[in-house]
This record gives sequence, C-alpha cells and structure tokens, in this order.
Amino acid sequence: MRPHQIIAKRPVKALLGAVAVLSLLAAGIGPHQAQATTASATIAVSATVLSLCTVSASALAFGNYSSNAVLDGSTSVGVTCTNGTTYTVALDNGTTSGATTATRLMAGSGSNTLGYSLYKDTSRATVWGNTVGTNTTAGTGNGSLQTLNVYGRIPASQYVAPGAYTDTVTVTLTY
Repeated sequence: MRPHQIIAKRPVKALLGAVAVLSLLAAGIGPHQAQATTASATIAVSATVLSLCTVSASALAFGNYSSNAVLDGSTSVGVTCTNGTTYTVALDNGTTSGATTATRLMAGSGSNTLGYSLYKDTSRATVWGNTVGTNTTAGTGNGSLQTLNVYGRIPASQYVAPGAYTDTVTVTLTY
C-alpha cells in the first residue's frame, strides 16, 4: 500500500464514525444506552350492584278525640331504594283483634277499641292496605329517600270509654 492511500482512508473512517456518534446523540441515545421498549396489559374491572331498599316510618299521633267530630292525622313512610328498583309498600291491619284494612282498631283498656282508617290520598278516599296490586303503593327507587304520606282518620260518633288507645301497624316493603 502506498503511504498516501493509508492517509486518505483514515479521515473517511474517522468522519463516518463521528457521523454515527452524532446520529446516536441526536436520537437521545448515549454511547452506552440501549433504546427502551414498553409492554402493556389491561385490568378488567367489574362489580354487580344488587337491588337494595330500606324503609322507615314515623308515628301517627291523632291527639285528643271527641266523639262528635272526625279527627284527621298524617305521618310518613320513607323508602330508599337503589336506582331503578321497583317496590311496593303495604300496611297491615294492625295488631288489634278484629281489625280490617278498611277499619283498623286501636285498643284501649279492657276490650275497648277505637276505629280508624289509613289512606293513600289527602281526600282520604283510597284505603292503604296490604294486597299487592290492589291497595298498596308502588314506586321505583332513585337512590334517594322517597317520602310516602299516610293519611289517617278517626270517624266521628264513636262513643268509647275515655283513655289511651294504641295500635301498631307493620309497614312491609317488597322489592
């Protein structure tokens, strides 16, 4: 090989090496760095929301009854159900023997009873009972408390013995 040919090859190799280093630096890769790669996966997330309802009731205190006048009162039933859950609310006849849906009975001392009725409407025309599809109240939950009013009435002309009269009506929520 001639001396001038050796000299000519070295600058070309050096120039090519410098271009390669500059290309790697421009790409963000240092002389001892490897290019990073990534892999990914997914997480399947699921839950099942169950239908759930709760019910609460407030007392109905009619107050003082005088036989010569109708005595009205009202209370409320609270229902909270998950959104979209359909439900029915029934009121039983109470705990006093002889009561019916149309005429419930409060018990006093001895065998004394005082008749009353519970209704779904302010005009007290629709009795609230416990036969689903007939005299219960239906609704659909929205995730919030829904208040259902209960309207009571003690009819006039019940000449019963003086004293305190009570009854317990069970509220049944079906969903």
